[in-house]
Amino acid sequence: MKRSQIRLPNVEWSSVGKYIALLGCMILMNFALPNREPLSFPLYYAALYVGMDPFILSASYLFASIVSLNLYATLSALCQASALLLVFAIYRKKYLRMRLERLLYVAVAQIPFIFLFPHEGYAVFPFSPVLQKLVIAFFLFILSAFFEGAVYSLMKRVFRCRLTSGQLSELLLFFVVLGLGVLGSLGEIVYLCLSLTLLLVGVSLLKNAAAVPFSVAIALPLCFLDLNVLPLAKFVIYACVVLMLIPYGRIPAAIGFVLSFFTVSLFEGLFFLDGMAIFLGLLPCAVAVILSLLLPEKWYRLAKQTLLFYRENALPRIAINRNRRAVGERLYEVSSLFREIESAFDVEEPQDNNCAIIVDRIRATLCEGCPGKKKCDNSGVYASMEKLIAIGYAKGQVSLIDLPSDVGSACRNTSGLLFAANKLLSAYRTTAKELQGERESRRLLAQQAHGVSEILKDIALEQSEEYNFSEGESTLSAALASAGILSSEIFVYGEGNNLTVSMTLSSDVPGKRLCSVAGRAIGVPLALSEKIPLAPNRTCYILKRRPHFDAAFGIASVPKAGEDSCGDAYSILKIDERRFLVALSDGMGSGQNAREISDKTLSLLESFYKAKMPSETVLSTVNRLISYSPDETFACLDLAAVDLDSGDADVVKIGSPAGFIMTEDELRVLEGDSLPIGMLETVRPSTLRAKMGENDFMLFMSDGVSSAFGSSSDLCAFLGGLRPLNPQSLAEQILSGALERYRGHAEDDMTVLAVKLLKSA
Repeated sequence: MKRSQIRLPNVEWSSVGKYIALLGCMILMNFALPNREPLSFPLYYAALYVGMDPFILSASYLFASIVSLNLYATLSALCQASALLLVFAIYRKKYLRMRLERLLYVAVAQIPFIFLFPHEGYAVFPFSPVLQKLVIAFFLFILSAFFEGAVYSLMKRVFRCRLTSGQLSELLLFFVVLGLGVLGSLGEIVYLCLSLTLLLVGVSLLKNAAAVPFSVAIALPLCFLDLNVLPLAKFVIYACVVLMLIPYGRIPAAIGFVLSFFTVSLFEGLFFLDGMAIFLGLLPCAVAVILSLLLPEKWYRLAKQTLLFYRENALPRIAINRNRRAVGERLYEVSSLFREIESAFDVEEPQDNNCAIIVDRIRATLCEGCPGKKKCDNSGVYASMEKLIAIGYAKGQVSLIDLPSDVGSACRNTSGLLFAANKLLSAYRTTAKELQGERESRRLLAQQAHGVSEILKDIALEQSEEYNFSEGESTLSAALASAGILSSEIFVYGEGNNLTVSMTLSSDVPGKRLCSVAGRAIGVPLALSEKIPLAPNRTCYILKRRPHFDAAFGIASVPKAGEDSCGDAYSILKIDERRFLVALSDGMGSGQNAREISDKTLSLLESFYKAKMPSETVLSTVNRLISYSPDETFACLDLAAVDLDSGDADVVKIGSPAGFIMTEDELRVLEGDSLPIGMLETVRPSTLRAKMGENDFMLFMSDGVSSAFGSSSDLCAFLGGLRPLNPQSLAEQILSGALERYRGHAEDDMTVLAVKLLKSA
């Protein structure tokens, strides 16, 4: 075979390392007792239970039994391995989950040990070797139950998330047995070198009171070996000295450890022994100091970051809540400021009697030198003159035919009266128009201030909600762990539709499976909202309550014949996690100009709705902004904001043709009677509330489509005959039907927008 054709198999070296480590631990554990009893059996069973390969594990267990150097011991291990291998292989092949019956299998597996394992008994126990083997078999059975949790924690949870007190206890028992194996196989000197090195490194990383129980755990194998608590006291002293000096650096801590070790050795009488004994007694101290100081600082920093990353604290939540509360209060104050601005600009229109004012001006100027003024004052002519001015307001000016009879008979200068009235009317119209423009500007500013105030108030209320500790976090953590998903941190807050679950997980966790497991654990359907990368292999998953519905959209459009672009524009906008907005705008005319009008209208609407401004403010503001355009531009608009939890749709129609909601049983018409947006400054949109359910369709179409059918009844008859499966095919069917009625020649811009509600999955 050529060199270029050689393909090495893909090897997961991390898995290989696990099996090698397990084999080493099995061999060491078989040295834990003087007669080489198979204390590796609990480890072998626990590794099988957590899902490791039964064939490799069985071979490893059989190999570890050789340390007893006895054929019957190996035969006992062979029988045990064969029994458990058969059971776990069957369960694995049939994809069965092992439950409490596993304890029965463990108990049965002790039978070969009882009858085959050579055991002469321990003289310190006053009963027969057979009875002693029964006691040891029972001990192996109990140890197997504890090692289940220990091996699971080692394989799945250590340095991934915080361990519970029960898991720590199981790991402690595992470590004691392993430590006894190291002592029985490698000797006390080697164990002291390893344990003291681990002590120095561990205390340097922990730097808190946890260093004391950590030192106790390391000393326990020595205590069991000699049945003496003196090693425990010595290790606690070493840990306390290192803990006091580690803030000043690793070298001062190492010097303090050396001094404490020499002091303890002095009281034990080490220095009164021969030279070789002194050397062997001081060797563990020297090895531990050298190894701990030679470890690169980079490794220490990495280990510290790992420990801190997976340590849960209450202070961050308290700090977050304080900051959120402060931000909420500040936003509420700013909201109140905009409310005051609204009050300052929102002034009522003065109810001035302009007719009386103009009449008073005429009396003060034209009538001042007239000899008949007193007679007019007494006869009520000026009241009739107000009627004349009122006619002038309506018509724009007054003429001789508008003159009341009593005014005409009493006034000696009717031509001058009409001239003065028309002059004053013209001046007042100009002033009134300026005042009206000023009032409209103030009203627009007041509405905008009101909208900003409402937005800030909503954000303030949202930010003021505190993040509390949730009892569901531990339940969720356990559920994820049982599903093989390990989370180093879980944060659950909010209620109802605002429920949010944040978790730190491995980056390769499938989002759909995660939502399924987490949703079942807390009893709420969840959907993946966001993924935030934290490290090369760690990601923050943010889940939120899943809406009851999901939505699918379809759009079909064609421009007017002879035009390059369609004058209709549409928008599909996600307002937030639970609401979306659809809109269809039909600009005046067709082609590029109409397209610009439609795009401008929808762009304004999208910007306002993204900011979550109240709908009434949005529509009135957009209408005024378009009506202020120097060109005569206006647009017809269909708009719907749909709630994905309830299916409620707030529909707004401005000058647009009828829309529809299609269900399996009926066709509901959505109609409005308002003028197009931008035509008048005070256009009032037609608003209505519609209810949608699963598999219901909502339809909006431009007048180019509706006009093709001639009448509403023809359009309804056409829609009633359709049986759509998805919104895109429905939109295309309607557009195709309209084009057929135009004989393939589009006489106007034609657009169909379809929305379908689906049950969220």
